[in-house]
Amino acid sequence: MIRLIILITYFISLYFIAFWLLVYAERGIEKEKPSAKIKKSKADKVTICIPAYNEEKNIVGVMKSVLRLDYPESKVELIVVDDGSSDRTGEKVKEIIKKNPGRNIKLIRQKNKGKAAAMNAGLRIASGKLFISMDADSVIKKNALRKIFPYFDDPDVTAVLPIIRVLHKKTIMQKIQHCEYLINFFYKKIMHLLDCVHVTPGPFSVYKKNVIKKLGGFDENNLVEDLEMAFRLQKYDYKIVQLLGPCALTKAPATFGQFYKQRNRWYKGSLLNLFNRKYRGMMFNHKYGDLGVFQFPMIIISALLSLTIVFLLLGVYIIKPLIISIRNVSYVNFDLIPLVQNFLSKFSWIDINFVPLFYGATIFGLALVFITMAHHYTKESLIKNRGYILLYFIIYPFLISIVWLGIIFDLIRGKRQRW
Repeated sequence: MIRLIILITYFISLYFIAFWLLVYAERGIEKEKPSAKIKKSKADKVTICIPAYNEEKNIVGVMKSVLRLDYPESKVELIVVDDGSSDRTGEKVKEIIKKNPGRNIKLIRQKNKGKAAAMNAGLRIASGKLFISMDADSVIKKNALRKIFPYFDDPDVTAVLPIIRVLHKKTIMQKIQHCEYLINFFYKKIMHLLDCVHVTPGPFSVYKKNVIKKLGGFDENNLVEDLEMAFRLQKYDYKIVQLLGPCALTKAPATFGQFYKQRNRWYKGSLLNLFNRKYRGMMFNHKYGDLGVFQFPMIIISALLSLTIVFLLLGVYIIKPLIISIRNVSYVNFDLIPLVQNFLSKFSWIDINFVPLFYGATIFGLALVFITMAHHYTKESLIKNRGYILLYFIIYPFLISIVWLGIIFDLIRGKRQRW
């Protein structure tokens, strides 16, 4: 039974990788539009909203990056929402306002209500045609808005997303996430080809304001308001575009503890939204195309695969053989030479089960192809990142498995977090 489950796990993993590679082979990656030289008279006014909670260390950096955007200054409105911070976030914002008297910068201070409520506070007073979310722990490249703006010439486009990269790569965790981000955003680019992008991340997602207001703003009772907004946009057939040219940089968790806390909220929020009465009807529903038929089920299957890695692959191929080996060695007072001689005398290639080896090698090979393409399209050096990639292959699946295991325990206990 265990071997059957392991083979099914291998097969599903292989199927998913092959599916996205076939989508790429059939449709390719379209060349992105060049940066627009935007005249003041033709530029749409944009509102950039930064929700902040105890961000005194980061708020100045993100505000400066926004104010440096290569876009007509009179067309940029910056709103910072201080969501009940207990540190000097509000004072830092006031200092930036004082140093930039000619810029349209507003500060809203409110009691702590959560990120979505902070976003809605900015949305209510926003005067721009485009509404942009901007996480306080991130910065935006100077030319990003010029690269994004031309896509709104298409009346069907409602949201345009930049690629997100890791801002600092100092620790092992951050280096692993650097590779993860490159791979995930290339994956999202392919998902965009099938109109099944399922999350509009906090760092510099650009929306048509009238559509967001029409849909009622951000869900203040949701654990992951950015993912929920993408679900809502997809449900009502609004188009989301994922780009790889414009770039936002975000601070990634430096330790496993920070990583666990962040991903626990992300993945738990994904599950809760999938089973929310507003969206569970989209699951396996052909009306919602590949998003409902393929992407939504894949989120759940990915969670099950992660748990399988912990309980079966780790147990069957590592822990169980290790326990048996230790027991066998104990029988001969830990004298390894007789055991090695006995093993070599009885060893036969015929006894090896090549089926899992074949699946494992095939999955590894296709994954390597995918990673190579991700580096190519994101213009990253594969050679430079080879050490990080190895760590990503070896460590990342187990880290995600631990996160999913924690989520199961949290859901059983009814635990839920906010920011």
